Amino acid sequence: MEKSKKILIVDDEALVVKVITAKLKREGFLVDAAYDGEDALQKVAKEKPDLILLDIIMPKLDGISVLKRLKKQDSTKNIPIIILTNLYDDKKVADVLQAGNTEYLIKVEHPVKDIIRRVKEKLSL
Repeated sequence: MEKSKKILIVDDEALVVKVITAKLKREGFLVDAAYDGEDALQKVAKEKPDLILLDIIMPKLDGISVLKRLKKQDSTKNIPIIILTNLYDDKKVADVLQAGNTEYLIKVEHPVKDIIRRVKEKLSL
């Protein structure tokens, strides 16, 4: 596996970030975290991650707003995004899937090893 793939985890739950970060790093990924939507947009602009794990319910700017902004910009529209949330809402799922190159996972339904597998699939590793 190419060791230099950068993953940005965007989630306001520190424990979620810690657990997923640890597993991704063991798999050889470079990992950074943002704990709110505004911080996420700044880090994406600066670091250009290869993939983003994005929660929906967050302070300052929610995940759907972050997703829409990223998909509108030429420099970020092709970054694969996996929405990782406990919120299941048919309208939000539809919004996410319309954005393209995006997947929607419910945290409680997917163990960390499954999330890592999906990351690898999205990055074609």
